[in-house]
Amino acid sequence: MNNETLIPLLGVVTDIRQDTPDVKTFRVNAPEGGKVFEHIPGQCAMLSIPGAGEGMFSITSSPTNTEFMEFSIKKCGCLTSWLHQIEVGQQIAIRGPYGNGFPVETEFKGKDLLFIAGGIGLAPLRSVINYVRDNRANYGSVDIVYGSRSMDDLVDYKEIIDEWCKEDGINVYLTIDNEQEGWDGHVGFVPNYVKELGFDTGKTAVICGPPIMIKFTLQGLTELGFDKTQVYTTMELKMKCGVGKCGRCNIGAQYVCKDGPVFRCDQLDEMPNEY
Repeated sequence: MNNETLIPLLGVVTDIRQDTPDVKTFRVNAPEGGKVFEHIPGQCAMLSIPGAGEGMFSITSSPTNTEFMEFSIKKCGCLTSWLHQIEVGQQIAIRGPYGNGFPVETEFKGKDLLFIAGGIGLAPLRSVINYVRDNRANYGSVDIVYGSRSMDDLVDYKEIIDEWCKEDGINVYLTIDNEQEGWDGHVGFVPNYVKELGFDTGKTAVICGPPIMIKFTLQGLTELGFDKTQVYTTMELKMKCGVGKCGRCNIGAQYVCKDGPVFRCDQLDEMPNEY
């Protein structure tokens, strides 16, 4: 963190996409065009509307995108309700980037990767997945397991079907919690689907989703033979001020905003059970 990340910058909403009934993806540019600032996959930014409040959100676009930044935001409270009322052309305040991001240029490089997401948990992983896609020669095979309550709640569904599913070396496995008319894919919860698929334990895994999903998915990976040093997750939902001052993201000796939000799962074992 440096002083520049504390200063809010001006962003302009240039596009809004309705992904699901309660998730919108906002495209943000600097007033002069281009991105507001650079980031690495997994980092977050603070978005604010004067008078309404501010909140921390994952940057869902890849750093390889040089034209704009994107944020997929679920309507679930006061601030997000305000954000969902934004129209194209409106200005917002944005500061960041915050957090350590995923080790895409170190630990992930040259590895076969397994991404596992539930619901809006795909948003933080989209940045990493698209970074890997844009630097394909640096990584091995890519498997993506993604599930949601229903087919209507699958975020970025069009991008998944039109782009991810059609690329060589990328395998996408979609599932929804319950049977639904018009859905002929897999039905069942993500942790069970992961065990059913039985992935090679030589992969490096990345998990993001509701805490209960992460818990049971990690258990399933362990049963398959994965070591916790092979598994990463992100805890950006615990981030508040982003700079280690408010203390609300403190877990034991760790500050999620400064030491995370990306952690290896063996590092989580060293934290108190409150996480």
